[in-house]
Amino acid sequence: LGVVERKAWKLGCVDVIVVDARESFCKEYLTPAIRANAVYEGKYPLSTALARPLIAQRVVEAARRHKAKFVAHGATGKGNDQVRFDVSFAALAPELKIIAPVREWSMTREQEIEYAKKNNIPVPVDVHNPYSIDANLWGKSTECGVLEDPWVEPPADAHNWVSPIEKTPDKPAYCTIDFKTGVPCGLNGKEMKLIDIISRLNQLGAQHGVGLIDMVENRLVGIKSRETYEAPAASVILAAHRDLESLTLTRDLLHFKRIAEERYAELVYDGLWFTQLREALDVFFAHTQHRVDGTVRIKLLKGNCRVVGRKSPFSLYDESLATYDEGDRFDHTAAVGFIKLWGLPHKVAAATEKKKK
Repeated sequence: LGVVERKAWKLGCVDVIVVDARESFCKEYLTPAIRANAVYEGKYPLSTALARPLIAQRVVEAARRHKAKFVAHGATGKGNDQVRFDVSFAALAPELKIIAPVREWSMTREQEIEYAKKNNIPVPVDVHNPYSIDANLWGKSTECGVLEDPWVEPPADAHNWVSPIEKTPDKPAYCTIDFKTGVPCGLNGKEMKLIDIISRLNQLGAQHGVGLIDMVENRLVGIKSRETYEAPAASVILAAHRDLESLTLTRDLLHFKRIAEERYAELVYDGLWFTQLREALDVFFAHTQHRVDGTVRIKLLKGNCRVVGRKSPFSLYDESLATYDEGDRFDHTAAVGFIKLWGLPHKVAAATEKKKK
């Protein structure tokens, strides 16, 4: 038996269901999130937020198999997860009633720990190690304790995925990521499944100090919260994907997509996965990825993840147009007329303003 099963039986559960949903997570959630470059407030790659609707799906499936009338979660009354779970449950199974003890009893962190101790519920925290941790393939979040003070530097025990910069190698590591229709399909020239690419990049990125995020985040419930995340693979993959898009998408499409990406990230963060808008945006993003094939070369060093090369069979980059050296085929004479027409409305407006004076 695994840790979860042993804990459940010890607490008197009548049945235990453990599901390995990693493949579903990659296919149904991470694939569209990568295509959408889903990052909340420019930093958070939504690791926890993306997992919540999947968890809700599996809980509802189990509840229906057992003909249950209630589902429960342990989210607090001022966090984002209560919204994500409640809204997802309502969208998937509006007939189920929701029990949320921590929220309903208005328990503090200390009260939760004391309740668990009193009732012999094994939890991996205590008053000296009070961190609230959530982890999955896409990243790990750590909050509470001293991290609630935004001025305090996170202590060494707060993060155990990403290596501290002072302990990372002095020499850089290089890797290449292959993409097909906007989704990673190979690493270092070897074809691989997304789940395996993520696992490898989590190890490599963490070794070189990549993917540690420390931010003050605007929660859905209206408060600001200091949050820290470790997301090595997400940081590397999203950097590579955005760069490949810059090579293969037209200017208008790329700029508009960036606007839509921000809204998409907000939907995921706000617990609105099971909505028509999210589904419609997925269709849009999928359509933009038809030409996002190619390979990106990444350099990892001392916490930095930098794209140092990219190529694609659908590249829109034409060296003969971009070069300033011999072989330049750009028509410089066309620039004068273009600039006159481009600036004409502003020239007319400026002349009109002078008349007013």
